[in-house]
Amino acid sequence: MRYLYTLLMKIIWPVLLGLGVRNQKLKQFTEGRKQTLDILQKKLDPSAPKVWFHAASLGEFEQGLPVMEAWKLKYPEHQLVVTFFSPSGYEIRKKHPIASAVVYLPWDVPNEVKAFLKLVQPTHAFLIKYEFWPNLLYVLQQKKIPTFLISGIFRPNQIFFKPYGFWMRKYLGVFTHFFVQNEMSEKLLRQIGLKNITISGDTRFDRVAKIFHQNESIPFVETFKNNQPLLVIGSSWEADEKLWTQFLQEAETPFKVIIAPHNLKIENIENLKSSISQKTILYSQIENANLAEAKVLIIDAIGFLAKVYKYADVVYVGGGFGNPGVHNVLEPAVFGVPVLIGPNYSHFPEASDLVELGGIKSIETVNDLKHWLQLWEEEKERQKTGKICYDFVLQQIGATDKIMNVLESIK
Repeated sequence: MRYLYTLLMKIIWPVLLGLGVRNQKLKQFTEGRKQTLDILQKKLDPSAPKVWFHAASLGEFEQGLPVMEAWKLKYPEHQLVVTFFSPSGYEIRKKHPIASAVVYLPWDVPNEVKAFLKLVQPTHAFLIKYEFWPNLLYVLQQKKIPTFLISGIFRPNQIFFKPYGFWMRKYLGVFTHFFVQNEMSEKLLRQIGLKNITISGDTRFDRVAKIFHQNESIPFVETFKNNQPLLVIGSSWEADEKLWTQFLQEAETPFKVIIAPHNLKIENIENLKSSISQKTILYSQIENANLAEAKVLIIDAIGFLAKVYKYADVVYVGGGFGNPGVHNVLEPAVFGVPVLIGPNYSHFPEASDLVELGGIKSIETVNDLKHWLQLWEEEKERQKTGKICYDFVLQQIGATDKIMNVLESIK
């Protein structure tokens, strides 16, 4: 089966190259991979020990970052190599100081994988949450490189647990140890004969706890908020924005509003701004603007959202009207604010848990928005709901320490 899979990957690659002519993201995806080995040769010290972390995209990088930081603290002589599968992660974090080199994951064919591993020669390989590339895992096994899964999560509908998934199941045997988020994941792995498992929890709780304690100020947000209650709409997609612009047209609200869209294309930002009747300012145009008098601020830039949440009194996290669903709810939850999301959140245990506890409210209509925002105009009600979120995050911190302790015992 691996040979058929490899043939398919070889066929797909020139197709992606062709599509990249008209698609900027695909062009980054293919052109970036052509530079991987050159970047590694320029930035790595051949004599230094190296450890490799792989993240599918930005969210998985943030999930793995606490372990990267802990590893670097314990082994400062090691160079960290970070790879990304997607351009959205790579383009944002390609200059992150934790890593000696940040590159794209090689395309999953044997010669590309072997060339990458020959150059890096990692002492350990860490894959974050889910990334199960057959040729990559096969070569890691051949080279006897200790391989670990961080914050893994498994579900019954995955191919590994289907009768026809036997050929993918065997690649799970490559892992030296699985660090999983929950009991369900452990149970599923044990059902197929794997025993090298620790329920460590989710390292994202450690990540958001660190952000909480950084206490960085953002002057333009403080000026815009102007001591008024603030609603932050984070990582919004078109379906989220359609709901909120309808709400802003229909309802009077005491909240000032910050929108941080997921799609930062110029046409999307312009359409969003034109659909809001209240005074709206773009972050890119704040230099001479009167922020304090504006009702809505659209942040048409990256890198602010996790820090902006600390100023919020209520947060809406986008993605919940799409597939696979809602974005990171832990980033606002750690600040002890009530959170709203769309209806698609079942793939995310932390969101499901907080909905059940009452810290997050799932909404589907503008009337739902009106109901909760009217309730949360009262500070006492906001604090009551927000405390549920804060306490939940506080109780889950510690996954990184568990992982590092087990790694030390394995070494």
